Amino acid sequence: MAKAGKEFRMNNASGLVRALRGPVLLATTGVLFAVDHVSDWNFLQTWPVLVIVFGLMKFWEIALLRKPEPQSPAGPFPGGIAS
Repeated sequence: MAKAGKEFRMNNASGLVRALRGPVLLATTGVLFAVDHVSDWNFLQTWPVLVIVFGLMKFWEIALLRKPEPQSPAGPFPGGIAS
């Protein structure tokens, strides 16, 4: 039962990243248009930032979905049973 709860938490965290992706990209777009308006950089020069932000958020989502590798139990005999 605990395993299902752990999977739910991991999926919930990745779901949070998916839910935040749209607002973060929208805010980034707004910042890029503001930079276009107040500086010498235009949107055609800064749009790759959107691709970078999208990639970072996708990486974050995948990192949260990845299951940790199982670890062997700690003990004085890591190879097995001692005779």
